[in-house]
Amino acid sequence: MTNATLVRVRPPMSGPVPRWAVRAAHLIPLCALPSGLWRIALVAGLAGYPGHLRPWEPAYILSLSVVSEAFALLALGLVRPWGEVVPGWIPLLGGRRIPTMAAVVPAALGACAVTAIWTFSTVNSPRLANGAAGFHGPALWAIYVCYAPLLAWGPLLAAVTVAYHRRRSPAASGRSRLTRGRPRR
Repeated sequence: MTNATLVRVRPPMSGPVPRWAVRAAHLIPLCALPSGLWRIALVAGLAGYPGHLRPWEPAYILSLSVVSEAFALLALGLVRPWGEVVPGWIPLLGGRRIPTMAAVVPAALGACAVTAIWTFSTVNSPRLANGAAGFHGPALWAIYVCYAPLLAWGPLLAAVTVAYHRRRSPAASGRSRLTRGRPRR
């Protein structure tokens, strides 16, 4: 067996990924990063929290950081080949094409969810300013600065999801086939 037979060739993506979509997809994990780092600082005792964490809270807080960053990283699948074809190393499914709606529906629901969560949190953040959570002064401003980028997560994810859907929809591939080699009118 030659090396050429061992190499799997990835199928081409449905269409070119717009440069803005790639940039937006890479920004999404960066939007979630500051809040995750702030939560790690909270667990480490560096965030200026005047209270004491219950024994189960550090594990919960760290898990929240890991899970939110993992979900944010999934947005990269909307602009990468592994978001269109299951990677070959996955048993039974490797190499199969991912149905467009199997990616679009969860991504759209996720965009709606994070937009709703962070909009609600922003609108209700004055409670923090009144000391409901025990944060005051610079510690409170650190929370605002670290959580503000999360407001961009939902709209960025929605835009990347729409670009993914347009690129992979049958109408998009039909349009590209029809216009290929023909002059525009």
